[in-house]
Amino acid sequence: MIDTGDIDAYADLAPATRSSGSSIRGEQPSRRGNRQFKRAFFLSAFAALGDRASVAYYGMKIAQGKHHTQALLCLARRRADVLVAMLRDDTFYDSQPSASVT
Repeated sequence: MIDTGDIDAYADLAPATRSSGSSIRGEQPSRRGNRQFKRAFFLSAFAALGDRASVAYYGMKIAQGKHHTQALLCLARRRADVLVAMLRDDTFYDSQPSASVT
């Protein structure tokens, strides 16, 4: 079974804090992992900026003080979460999920 941690580890989408001695330079995208896989998620994140929900999520990350690259990395990870949920539930992408009936 695939989980989000597997995809994040394979593409290395987790933000990495760069530090050297007493110098700490904040979180930046890691340069490790499968570059083509990571690029696919970044391109997916760019394409998702046409969706209102993704723009709202991106704006929330910017409002939290994250830079563009960091906010885009968060959106790419969220896209990975969506992909894992689609594979787990054997469903297609639905930008407006239907409300569950109780």
